Amino acid sequence: MHTKTLTEISRGLQAGDYSSQELTESYLKRIKQHTALNSFITVTEDLAIAQAKQADAMLAAGNAPVLTGVPIAHKDIFCTQGIKTSCGSKMLDNFIAPYNATVIEKFNQAGAISLGKLNMDEFAMGSSNETSFYGTVYNPWAENTVAGGSSGGSAAAVAARLISGATGTDTGGSIRQPAALCGITGLKPTYGRVSRFGMIAYASSLDQGGTMTQTAADSALMLQTMAGFDTKDSTSAEQDVPDYSANLNNSLQGLKIGLPKEFFDDSLNAEMATAIETAINEYKKMGAEIIEVSMPNLKLAIPAYYVIAPAECSANLSRMDGVRFGHRCDNPEDLNDLYIRSRGEGFGTEVKRRILVGTYALSAGYYDAYYIKAQKIRRLISNDFTEALKTVDVIMGPVTPTPAFGIGEKTKDPIEMYLADIYTIAVNLAGLPAMSVPAGFIDNKPIGLQIIGNYFDEAKLLNVAHQYQQVTDWHQQTPQGFE
Repeated sequence: MHTKTLTEISRGLQAGDYSSQELTESYLKRIKQHTALNSFITVTEDLAIAQAKQADAMLAAGNAPVLTGVPIAHKDIFCTQGIKTSCGSKMLDNFIAPYNATVIEKFNQAGAISLGKLNMDEFAMGSSNETSFYGTVYNPWAENTVAGGSSGGSAAAVAARLISGATGTDTGGSIRQPAALCGITGLKPTYGRVSRFGMIAYASSLDQGGTMTQTAADSALMLQTMAGFDTKDSTSAEQDVPDYSANLNNSLQGLKIGLPKEFFDDSLNAEMATAIETAINEYKKMGAEIIEVSMPNLKLAIPAYYVIAPAECSANLSRMDGVRFGHRCDNPEDLNDLYIRSRGEGFGTEVKRRILVGTYALSAGYYDAYYIKAQKIRRLISNDFTEALKTVDVIMGPVTPTPAFGIGEKTKDPIEMYLADIYTIAVNLAGLPAMSVPAGFIDNKPIGLQIIGNYFDEAKLLNVAHQYQQVTDWHQQTPQGFE
């Protein structure tokens, strides 16, 4: 049953071909067989079986929503009532969430089955899932390579068919980049489309929850459940939620695709450029028009991001102080010692690095020179996208500069690690929706095609991705040993 897509599983459940309980037990058995990937932090077996029994009752009554009985799992950044929510950090290793994030609540109401919480870079800070307190997540396509980050556990678990779909979060590419490196479909919605309530914050103006699945059709079903206005989230957008599955089969005849020349310069790996060009040729065959666009400020995205995101994380993580929740040092001498040792012991190296950078950027004398200037650059980047999307329907390009790199290869060079997100970060700065879809292999390692759309135009992205997946089979490939 694990070979079926989420969409196929849903249809089979609705048709009564199998029960949610037998499906759930099958996935739980598979998770136990593949613990070496380290994709899960917590497996909620008892909860999953109980939810599956309830789902079967709903299905038998004939009034079940489309995701009823479908086994998924959640990135361990979404608060889940009564379950450890760690954010991949020692700081929250003992934190049992007292409430559900809105995303978790929506999936519970839809009758979906939660198999557990997935591994991630600590507090979503990383591009390789090597900063987790619980250890590195391994890429099922080549287990000496990274799964990508920060949603690496989600990507690896979906790629290895341990779950039918997963939630992820994307602050600077953390859904799209691991999706590309693991050969699955990843969707980052428009900022504000999915509620951030109960999603532990890294950088509040950039974080966005999204989907990680085998196919675009699967993503449409998951987003249908996740999306919508939430009064508990002040950044949630009051926008109607369309039927994301309704237009998946629309023709792409006349679609205008923009190719930013800044994405295809000499810094792009030659094999990657060839693979992306091959993918775009498939769109030409479907009647799309290719138009070169220029976005001159894209080159400033990484320096702007690595001022804004650390500044926001410095503020957000100040609540982790050893007083109210989370790790607390033993026998503190006084309040200052409590703060210093609790934070020093609880946070990992990368988190400390970003807190320090952010605190410096926000400090007196540097706020205007760094933080304000980075925000001005952010506006210029957003304007570049706005201008480009006046003449094209979507923008395409690579997700990553290379396929998955080796474990430990970039951990000693933070700048080199940050460059792994060179093609994804600008989208978050602009708040736009974007996807990664499987687009081939380089040295037997998967790569992704990035599709970027206009604000709240996720339905168009899903249509464009789905049509590509009707004429290619990259998304159907399974890593050896996980068939």
